[in-house]
Amino acid sequence: MASGKMLWVFKMKRLLIPALTILSTSTMAASGFTWFGGLSHALHIPGHTITFIFVGLALLSMGVLYRSKISKVSNVVIPDKGITFRNIVELYGNFIYGQCKGIIGEEEGPKYFSFISSIFILILISNLIGLVPGFLPPTEYLSTTLALGAFAFIYYNYQGCKEQGTWNYIKHFAGPLWYLAFLIFPIEIISNFIRPLSLALRLRSNMMGDHIVLTQFSNLVALGVPIIFMVLGILVSLIQAYVFTVLTMVYIQMAVAHHDHDEDQH
Repeated sequence: MASGKMLWVFKMKRLLIPALTILSTSTMAASGFTWFGGLSHALHIPGHTITFIFVGLALLSMGVLYRSKISKVSNVVIPDKGITFRNIVELYGNFIYGQCKGIIGEEEGPKYFSFISSIFILILISNLIGLVPGFLPPTEYLSTTLALGAFAFIYYNYQGCKEQGTWNYIKHFAGPLWYLAFLIFPIEIISNFIRPLSLALRLRSNMMGDHIVLTQFSNLVALGVPIIFMVLGILVSLIQAYVFTVLTMVYIQMAVAHHDHDEDQH
């Protein structure tokens, strides 16, 4: 019995040690290995940009897969049995749909569901992929987060102009009191243009800090990544994606809300 247990422990060590070595972030970092390193060098495109494109294509493929599965279902109201790809996607969709209705509004929220659901999952996967050895996290770079912030900025301003009319949307930055417009208007405009930079810096700083901590603690351990910091990394990735998305929904709600300034002035 004793020899059998020793043999089992020896076999487990032989399996775990190579596995932990492969999963070790420090091992990957020391060798400079990245999965898209060769492609990045060949195309002269930064590795994190290629990773971001990869995440986008992967999500697009998942969307196509979901549509193909739905097309084969006779009654889409009835969910599948057990934990399936379709049930997970629909659970995510129900969560985001509820958030849109809760923050933007019962009537207005569903209009922006597709945008919000897309940007949340894109940022979340871009955050999480940085925890996988060999991938450069796109959201650790300002160019990526600034692009995301600019995308959200363009979207909610466009929706504001579309919903209220361009002139009325611009006019609402002046505030309800015409005699204070000269003071309020430039402040509101500056505040509006700072939003994409604020979104970008918040996301980038938190993700960079998280990955630095994870890397430093990984370097202190000979084999494997400390599990506790991996869990914290997942939580940070989720929270930061959620914060970015919630702020975007708040900006959309503020942009599309109708302001009765004329009534306030009387």
